[in-house]
Amino acid sequence: MNDLIPHLTVFLLVLVRVSAFFATVPFFSYRTIPPQVKITLALVLAWMMYYTIDVEPFAFNDDYILLVVKEALVGLLLGLMGYIIMSAIQIAGSFIDFQMGFAIANIIDPQTGAQSPLIGQFFNMLALLLLLAIDGHHMILNGIYYSYQFFPMDQFPSFMNENFPQFIITTFTAVFAIAFQMAAPVVATLFLVDLALGITAKTVPQLNIFVVGFPIKIGVSFLVLFTMMAVMIQVIQKLITIMIYGMRDLMAILGGG
Repeated sequence: MNDLIPHLTVFLLVLVRVSAFFATVPFFSYRTIPPQVKITLALVLAWMMYYTIDVEPFAFNDDYILLVVKEALVGLLLGLMGYIIMSAIQIAGSFIDFQMGFAIANIIDPQTGAQSPLIGQFFNMLALLLLLAIDGHHMILNGIYYSYQFFPMDQFPSFMNENFPQFIITTFTAVFAIAFQMAAPVVATLFLVDLALGITAKTVPQLNIFVVGFPIKIGVSFLVLFTMMAVMIQVIQKLITIMIYGMRDLMAILGGG
């Protein structure tokens, strides 16, 4: 029994990082996946990773508690980084909904449990299907596996790394830039529609522009979305790629790289 405890301590550390990662990372953290499935997947993945990680067993002492907290923090940060990058889809949907007039019709996202714009929910479903189509869920699992190469189990994070603030700023800038790229075609077109409606309202004051303008803006928005769908898919695919590389770079920076 005493010989088994050191090996269990290593397995527990792996399980903590994987479980914390599944709690925040896109796709695996969605509420539509039953908790029993998440727990089983975390246990199986941690058991498989345990036999591939070359690390000395840890003694169960006060320092081990700090290692458990550190592993939970690393898993949460890694998954949260992916969630923040994928939130660009929600931001783009909010921009489009505001211009379309759908901002008052937010719905509950069954995947996250939060309020989501209508177009943002559509983009979310599109991103989820694209993630599965390009094997993104396997790349996410590869990310948590290879995180031990960039950030070993017996190492503590280096938050004082001078590259860490720059990485956070660059990531947030990229998120808003991609959100703007996704929303720009619809927002720019609706701006021209608003301009045309404003001129029409001044030219023909008898016309109730509020009654006429609302369905026109909705119809034009759907037409632009249908026309730009191929570009939207390419941008979402780029966003998924940025998410994978962003999680890798975060681990490298926290590991002192």
